[in-house]
Amino acid sequence: MSAQKRLEGKVALVTGASHGIGRAIAKRFAAEGAEVIALGRNVGALEELDDEIRAEGGKVVLLPLDLTMYEKIDAMGASIYERFGKLDIVVGNAAVLGELAPVGHIDTQMFENTLAVNVTANFRLIRSVDKLLRLANAGRAIFVTSGASSKGLAFWGLYAATKAALEALVLSYAQEMNDSTVKVNLVNPGPIRTTMRAAAFPGEDPQTLRTPESIMDVFVDLAAEDCTRHGEIIKPS
Repeated sequence: MSAQKRLEGKVALVTGASHGIGRAIAKRFAAEGAEVIALGRNVGALEELDDEIRAEGGKVVLLPLDLTMYEKIDAMGASIYERFGKLDIVVGNAAVLGELAPVGHIDTQMFENTLAVNVTANFRLIRSVDKLLRLANAGRAIFVTSGASSKGLAFWGLYAATKAALEALVLSYAQEMNDSTVKVNLVNPGPIRTTMRAAAFPGEDPQTLRTPESIMDVFVDLAAEDCTRHGEIIKPS
């Protein structure tokens, strides 16, 4: 991390901040000077994150919330404006794996739940904070996708379909922002050492994978005011 705090004075909302990539983003953004709104379902994990960020001199506000509570997402933009007066950055990171199964065998409730978290919640999130991003000097929207979205992999139909839908939604939103100062992008992290990855590949040695912390530079680059990338799906090098 550079000595200069690239996100000084920014307010950033990060979903799925309890664990994995979202947690790493929240910590890095705080270290870069942002005031982080950390959204997640696991209250205990959020409180640990709060302790760690504050111990390092960072600023964080915890937002324990299940993203399928759509009414609360709808009200989030107004609540953020009331408390902070602005929102500069949103990172839509939260996702669930769902069920790895043949398409014809996927449980219907599991399908609906996975779609709800991975796609519908991000749609509601965009709709809720859109005006705030447009009002910001340099609004930034970053969403986390997966290489599975572009591959017809057996047993991955549910997760892949939700990520493909997310990509279409976010890239369309990016096109709509072409005449604004808002930059909208997706990040495809690749294989990362997370609990979701472990659930999908139980026989894999996690020590052979990169840590979430190792790919944080790309998120800072996309969140910074000097970012010029827009409407892209970016894979960390």
